[in-house]
Amino acid sequence: MTVSATIAAPLAALAFVLSALLTRASIAYALRRRLIDQPGQRRSHTVPTPRGGGIAIVAAVLVCIGVPIVLWMPAQWPVVAAIVLVAAVGWIDDHRPLGAAARLAVHALAAALVCAPAIPALLAGSGPAALPDAFGAEPAARLLLALAAVLTIVWSINLHNFMDGIDGLLALQALFVFVVMAVLLDRYGAPAPAAAALVMAAAVGGFVPFNFPRAHIFMGDVGSGVLGLLVALLGLAHLAQAAPAAVNVAIACSAFVVDASATLLSRMLRGRRWYSAHREHLYQWLVRSGRSHPRVVALYALWNLGIVVPVLCWVNRSPRVSGTMSNIAIGPFEAPPAAWGACAAVYAAGLALWFAGRRHCLRRIRMRGTR
Repeated sequence: MTVSATIAAPLAALAFVLSALLTRASIAYALRRRLIDQPGQRRSHTVPTPRGGGIAIVAAVLVCIGVPIVLWMPAQWPVVAAIVLVAAVGWIDDHRPLGAAARLAVHALAAALVCAPAIPALLAGSGPAALPDAFGAEPAARLLLALAAVLTIVWSINLHNFMDGIDGLLALQALFVFVVMAVLLDRYGAPAPAAAALVMAAAVGGFVPFNFPRAHIFMGDVGSGVLGLLVALLGLAHLAQAAPAAVNVAIACSAFVVDASATLLSRMLRGRRWYSAHREHLYQWLVRSGRSHPRVVALYALWNLGIVVPVLCWVNRSPRVSGTMSNIAIGPFEAPPAAWGACAAVYAAGLALWFAGRRHCLRRIRMRGTR
């Protein structure tokens, strides 16, 4: 996934403008086609709202990143094909709901397209830095690593779909992650993927005014799925750098990973259908307990700015990272123990807040119900 750093600024500006103009157009389209999300028991909004505005983000990304890839880096066409596939199944689902199996099949195909070009090199023991020899030279082990990458991409696509339930939450989280990944990629010597991350951030930025603080249109599956794919692709790009990459990616995405994963496991342990619509994410409990959408989004932003950013600065501090020189080539999973400890602490704190927040919301809902 590369965009020349020399044209990053004009491409980012173009992505912002395209996204904003197309989002406005998508509102008119959704109203004309009656693509409206109605309030309901399993939804967090209270007024009918158009959906499908994420197509504007997708179009801006395809024009400003997809076209340069096709023109200058044709070998990376699977990335563009994966974006188109995920966007297409999301667009269809926004118009006519599809079954979970059909959506997952397309997501898996898109993920396989992205990972397939690396498999021959893996089997030959000459994979890219993102898939280092530290994992062993056995073909089976390397294929398992490729499978793990596919599953990670599929999970990211669906995770971001799960978390797209209130005004502005997904858009602002994606904007934060894209900016963080741009900084990290540039820091560790990957200016082209860093430029691509900035273009993605600009595309999301053009959509934000229509989605926050009050949503005039929702992103829809077409937008949430593609944002999940793009986050995963940037994470894989960072794994190709000599950096504590796995730690960085895990910490940067911790807000959504904790909420979605804890909610999923909770539902599975209680025998619920994990793929069905529900209102059991922490952000949904917070809204149900009486907090406004902007206030809930502010709480997630507080986590990102108050926890994620300081920890990432500490993990990636220079000239040394817990006794290891930051410019020494290391594998993506070979971070110093202190860095892994910081990552574990972030997730432990996130889980503690998830459980505490959920209990607090349940108590507050019960108290409101008895008045």
